[in-house]
Amino acid sequence: MTHRIVVLGGGYSGLIAANRIARRLSGADVMLVNERPRFVERVRLHQVAAGQRPVEHLLADRVRPGVRLSIGRVTALDPDRREVRVGDDALGYDTLVYALGSGAVVPESAAGALTAAGAESAEEASKRIADLAAENGVLAVVGGGLTGIETAAELAESHPGLRVRMLTSGEPGGFLSPRGKAHVRRVFDRLGVEVLTDADVEEVREDAVVLRDGRAVGAALTVWSTGFAVPALAGRSGLAVDAHGRIRVDATLRSLSHPEVYAVGDSAAATRQNGRELRMACATGIPAAYCAADAIAARLTGREARPLRFRYVNQCVSLGRRDGLVQYVDADDNPHRTVLTGRLAARYKEAIVRGALFVTAKSGPYSLARPRSVLR
Repeated sequence: MTHRIVVLGGGYSGLIAANRIARRLSGADVMLVNERPRFVERVRLHQVAAGQRPVEHLLADRVRPGVRLSIGRVTALDPDRREVRVGDDALGYDTLVYALGSGAVVPESAAGALTAAGAESAEEASKRIADLAAENGVLAVVGGGLTGIETAAELAESHPGLRVRMLTSGEPGGFLSPRGKAHVRRVFDRLGVEVLTDADVEEVREDAVVLRDGRAVGAALTVWSTGFAVPALAGRSGLAVDAHGRIRVDATLRSLSHPEVYAVGDSAAATRQNGRELRMACATGIPAAYCAADAIAARLTGREARPLRFRYVNQCVSLGRRDGLVQYVDADDNPHRTVLTGRLAARYKEAIVRGALFVTAKSGPYSLARPRSVLR
């Protein structure tokens, strides 16, 4: 009987996993399920919000022979019956790869804020931001992490008439080295991005952002960039999850509660060899996809599955199209003193982004013995 493998989610991790499984197990029935027919380069969504239009890629053009494609939204999962509901259809599986990713975390008090965390939300944001820029209006970016930094820089560079204000509880890029933080500040000064630290947001209104200390910061639009959260589907379905709703997995990305389920990308609570939890990023999602796919192929052919072997190398940050920051880190993602900045860093980041797209291609590379992160 043909072994049925269903992969949920056609992002970087899901697409790589489906293609690699199809290559390793030519006799398996592999189905990739995704909500939309196109592949979304999530690491470019801040560019989309800024009004740029990266090349679109259809999933149908990126899946290998042997991978069937199903376009639809996953509405339910029953791991005991080994069944997934996609729209009105029920799909049975023998092995499931859960790669549904994550989305923006926007509190109810900020319900009117824009985000650049999804394809549709980034496109909607681009229209409203372009209109505001034409009026030389004020826009607030809430959050000083990597997503907030990239978004603020991209918007300020793409729309010189736009007044961009970053609101953050600490220093932008507080996790960077002193040199890294200093470079972000220099770029923000050059682009005219105003930074307000110790700015804990209480509420987003139509014309202002209200802080917890009572201050009101004027802004006609607000982009919320404080972090990501995974869908509640895994925990609601009875899979063992951590406090953030990510599926708890072993060293081969196999669910601790349901051995026929594997989780990759932002959906997985994966760890390094020393037990340190891996953060949500393409940096971890891509190697995890290779590992899980190889583990599935190994177990189905009577071989031993190898655990994930992974270390961080750097964090790459785009600061518009002409500047960037490459922060070198140790194996556990702690910053080194060394950084790469300027146009060279921007080119480096662009090469990494293109490389991430390349490995999702049906004809892309299929050998990754010891995954290392060059993405952020």
